[in-house]
Amino acid sequence: MSRRNISKKRLPQPDFMYNSCLVNLLILRVLKSGKKSIAKNIVYKAFQIIRKKTEQDPLVIFEKAIQNASPLVEVKARRVGGSTYQVPVEVSTFRATNLALRWVIQYSQQRVGRSMAIKLANEIIDASNEIGNTMKKKEETHKMAEANKAFSHFRY
Repeated sequence: MSRRNISKKRLPQPDFMYNSCLVNLLILRVLKSGKKSIAKNIVYKAFQIIRKKTEQDPLVIFEKAIQNASPLVEVKARRVGGSTYQVPVEVSTFRATNLALRWVIQYSQQRVGRSMAIKLANEIIDASNEIGNTMKKKEETHKMAEANKAFSHFRY
């Protein structure tokens, strides 16, 4: 048994414009090769585009999008007796938000468009309206868990 202390989970500081930790997590996910100022510009421009398109507070729409895109269950591979089973497992809230952020950015990068800010804004708006590729990914994850419900007794 390890004698080391258990590391504490450190949440990022809230960003200065919206005073939200969730926005800062989004900035950190958009970040590429350490260029944080560019990532901040992309996210803040996306929020301006959301404000123009929907005429609502972009922070509320973003939080609604992340809440809609957060999965409740996922499957994990579990090896039992020489064969691997996909076992459905409930997702913690922190992991659910991380998955939702990851999917929003992944599918916004795959969109066709000029700038990342426009693509990110459109993906956030779609996720808040429960349409788009992010919501398809969530539904696909839930279907996988539902299909493998028979193996839930192999849960850790």
